[in-house]
Amino acid sequence: MKAGVWQSDGADLTPKARLAALEAAIAGQGLDVVLCPELFAAGYHIGDALEAAAERAAGPFAQAVQALAKRTGTAVLYGYAERDGAQVFNSAQLIGPDGPVAHHRKLVIPPGPETGRFAQGKGCEVFEFCGLRCAILICYDAEFPEGPRAAALAGADVLFVPTALSDQWGNVSTQVMPARAFENGLWLLYANHAGEEAGLRYFGGSRIVGPVGQSVAEAGTAPDLIMADLDAASVRAARKRLPYLADRAGLLRRLGAGR
Repeated sequence: MKAGVWQSDGADLTPKARLAALEAAIAGQGLDVVLCPELFAAGYHIGDALEAAAERAAGPFAQAVQALAKRTGTAVLYGYAERDGAQVFNSAQLIGPDGPVAHHRKLVIPPGPETGRFAQGKGCEVFEFCGLRCAILICYDAEFPEGPRAAALAGADVLFVPTALSDQWGNVSTQVMPARAFENGLWLLYANHAGEEAGLRYFGGSRIVGPVGQSVAEAGTAPDLIMADLDAASVRAARKRLPYLADRAGLLRRLGAGR
């Protein structure tokens, strides 16, 4: 799988401008998939405007993404505010040229701008894409060890994590995400915003981390596209070298956890 991470401009851009910048960045790159940040469709730090920006999973922005995927041959995984009846979720979905592939609703709403705005999701789907088993978690979901571990135990080789990380929490990008990849032996793609949005300064620091915790590609503080080739063989090799998942049951028994 040839994968990209688009660290988009966090400025107050229209959805159309966001997609235009994305298409210009990925044109001619031959990517199978590109990961965009959390709430990419309308912006993250936009306050009450999130309510008005929320749309159903198959709404106008999703249709525009599918059209972009058809033009470029690249599937797009992006964050958006999803309206489902009376509820609004902080969601992410993967859309290819032929339509939706996978969907995730954020499991844990952190303190801050999201508080009181979003309902909590349930579950973490593992899906096949380009010969690899993949899963999606959103930002805070992946900061808990249990989230990526659950995805790995369900068979994920690749974990996609759209985020909106401020410059106050750079260690999440530089230390926590590499640790999550290392302790689970999987590829981890982490997509953040760049610049500033309504007084919130983003850290940038988007990255692609390999299954032994190595940063294969990383962005600075400006908008950027980073890329890497992902494969299942390196996942198998990492888990053979450090069999955390296989040895976990024995550890839990010895700790008295029972499972």
